[in-house]
Amino acid sequence: METPDNGGSSESQSAAHSHGQSDDEAPERLAGGPPFWYYDMDHEDDDEEDGDDPDYHDQPEEDDVFEDVGNGVISLAAVEAGDEDDEDEGDNDDDDASAERILDLLRTGARTGVLTRGQLLALMRNPELTNVLFQDDFESDAEFLQWPPRRHRPTTPKDPRRFPKIPSEEGTKLMRSGAFGANDYNLRAKKHLAQRMLESELAIGSQGERNRNRDLVTQSLIPRSRAEQIIHFDDPVYSGQFSDDGNFFFACSQDFKVRMYNTSNPYNWKHYKTVSYPWGQWTLTDASLSPDNKWLAYTSIQSLVSIAPTDPNDTGDPYTLELDDGTRRGFRRTSFGIWSIRFSGDGRELVAGTSSSSVVVYDIESRTVLHNIQAHNDDVNAVCFADKKSSNILYSGSDDTTIKVWDRRCMGSTREVGAFVGHIEGLTYIDSKGDGRYLLSNGKDQSMKLWDLRMAYGTDRFHEIDPSHHPVSDFDYRGGTYDDEDWDPHPKDNSVVTFRGHKVLRTLIRCHFSPESSTNSRYVYSGSADGKVHIWNMDATPAGTVDVKKATMGTRPADQHSRFMHLDEPGGWGTVVRDASWHPSAPVLVASAWNGYNMARGTCTLHSFNDAMDDEGEPPMGRSVNDVLQPSPHLFQSTYPIP
Repeated sequence: METPDNGGSSESQSAAHSHGQSDDEAPERLAGGPPFWYYDMDHEDDDEEDGDDPDYHDQPEEDDVFEDVGNGVISLAAVEAGDEDDEDEGDNDDDDASAERILDLLRTGARTGVLTRGQLLALMRNPELTNVLFQDDFESDAEFLQWPPRRHRPTTPKDPRRFPKIPSEEGTKLMRSGAFGANDYNLRAKKHLAQRMLESELAIGSQGERNRNRDLVTQSLIPRSRAEQIIHFDDPVYSGQFSDDGNFFFACSQDFKVRMYNTSNPYNWKHYKTVSYPWGQWTLTDASLSPDNKWLAYTSIQSLVSIAPTDPNDTGDPYTLELDDGTRRGFRRTSFGIWSIRFSGDGRELVAGTSSSSVVVYDIESRTVLHNIQAHNDDVNAVCFADKKSSNILYSGSDDTTIKVWDRRCMGSTREVGAFVGHIEGLTYIDSKGDGRYLLSNGKDQSMKLWDLRMAYGTDRFHEIDPSHHPVSDFDYRGGTYDDEDWDPHPKDNSVVTFRGHKVLRTLIRCHFSPESSTNSRYVYSGSADGKVHIWNMDATPAGTVDVKKATMGTRPADQHSRFMHLDEPGGWGTVVRDASWHPSAPVLVASAWNGYNMARGTCTLHSFNDAMDDEGEPPMGRSVNDVLQPSPHLFQSTYPIP
């Protein structure tokens, strides 16, 4: 899961308030993070009965919930009220209290990167600001004010050559082997894209040359930053994916709703239907389509899974599956939350990764839990199957930094059949190429890794090497920035290629293989906290970027959700691309993001390959629509410059 401030204990976080309240009652959301948490009296009895809840992604520490300095937000009224109280205590007490309040503001602002306008004004007009900033004992707070907290550095600088070599030698071998796309390494003369397209159309050359031209043309059509369409949501979007045939797209947002779209024409979508998750906590965490595209399973930080029909004519309510095989304690408070959910290749089972460090296998027809295995030493943030056509081999990725391989036919032994090590921070996502061999992972160490199943450690070897050799650090990626000085290669790394350059910050950023039909399986790509989709060749060299932040900047006005000042975002407009999906048969990519002023809203942006200088199509590029694809006077067309 997203590591909590207290170091990862899964029993210490306070419960998230249900998001079913009205706008007037809803807590304000911080820039790029959780709402302003407050204690929910409705849950007090539940806490006493059910015990502590599991950790929640993007949720602050338990102590922050009850303090006035909750999550870095102090109201101006509270500061002014404190001034009034101090007047009765004398000049010395007034000076001390004023200084302490300023320090509180500085501490919390440094910790979260967020100050309200009221806080900033209070700091600027406070006559004690200069004295506080330069008082003799202020240095004692210097380390505390660093965020992330300053670590003890070695006196000897680290070897700058410790980072993975680019281009990767192993990745180059894969590219030249033809396992990931076509190549022209053996050709004496390089050809321009237009020439290859012409030769392909005129059937010039041998059959092998024509096939190579076709493949090289296909994999050259990388989507560009300029958006074809911007779909605006009132809440951040956490995930969005095309179906395997490209005719369907779903988007999961923080309002506990899944929007479904008909994308049989990838450039002209139609809204299918919208379904809800009744028992949501904090956000929808994941969703998965059945192999026949008839059912969508989706979940939140609960052990309950909703399954809804994708047929737009089926207006029945989704039905619910309980993946907790223990004693049920009500719909709103269960023993674990689900971070990841996947249908098996035959559509008969669900596999889930949970906040209780377990992997759950559930039989849909009999509605029974087949296995609930304590699979890791920390939250299981991602699960997936090795082969789309087979349900035998599956993977799990965890905050304990490891990926484990499981064989469905012998899971009763509760022992993995293999493992991968190499990340030095927790895993945020894993994706299988679907060929039973290659796996991709994203880590909080700001790296993405390619793995080969044939190179996995066996069970005995995995336990011999002690995967805890690199202990998880105190780095909190939710509100901080990663310092490369903290990065070291894992001594037992059994990955094939390491990709770097994106930012795995603020939330569980997702990564994927590019599809075979539309890209010839040439690339890997990932969302990023810098507002872009990063695309790499298999040798770890950059292949392109899709700048979602630039494409969406200023396409909706500020509102009451945007009154917090995010200090590292000029203008307050922020974007975190949490997920991205490449269309399986067209040069089209959709990025799902937290977006807008202070990232309080969300978008799904449609990007395509477009080599023209002018926009000649209809409807025009950069158009803004709402979540049901209708224009709105409150949404503006993108002003992204024509390349």
